[in-house]
Amino acid sequence: MFLGGGVGCVTVSQADLRRGAKVRIARVAALVLMVACAAAAAAAQGRQMSDEFVDKLVAAAGEQTLRPVSYDGSYRRIAYPGGDVPADIGVCTDVVVRAYRKVGTDLQVMVHEDMGRAFRSYPQLWGLPAPDPNIDHRRVPNLQTYFRRAGAAVAVTQKAEDYRAGDLVTWMLPGNLPHIGLVTKDRSSSSGSPLVVHNIGRGPEVEDMLFAYPITGHYRYRAQ
Repeated sequence: MFLGGGVGCVTVSQADLRRGAKVRIARVAALVLMVACAAAAAAAQGRQMSDEFVDKLVAAAGEQTLRPVSYDGSYRRIAYPGGDVPADIGVCTDVVVRAYRKVGTDLQVMVHEDMGRAFRSYPQLWGLPAPDPNIDHRRVPNLQTYFRRAGAAVAVTQKAEDYRAGDLVTWMLPGNLPHIGLVTKDRSSSSGSPLVVHNIGRGPEVEDMLFAYPITGHYRYRAQ
């Protein structure tokens, strides 16, 4: 083949063109492989970080079962951010809030800020004119709304395998009392269901109670 140009001319054979094409194809293939490997490595790292997060979250919830806590959901003025009621009292929501605080997520702040943006999207059950950082994050319906608005809601099923360690579950107890707990990695030897950390009135404990009451919500919240 003859290629003309302003400076001179070069003769290129068909074999040269084929070799050049093969080189370009090889380079493109190598680049695609490199990108794919990088993506796979990033995904593996993401899974590893997620697993680490779940391990820490579940451990933080489990640690609460080691000390006595009196059930007390009365209104108290607390600091903001990072506010908490005394360590020796608490309710079901406090188990969740304290566990997430241990892994660097302050649900007091997250809920308060979101309620500030969309107060009317939250349940209007307590006659409050505006968000209250002393109590909002300690109420199950508010946590349900926040998790749903954060895109953390997943399907409610009656299959134990659908509930993963670190998941949050809400129930409606007799007397229309909302309740929340956190799924652990351990399973019941009798039912096969994952055990749950919760405080139903006797302080934080681990129990086989996932399907003991009607489930009203299922959430997978991994914010850090």
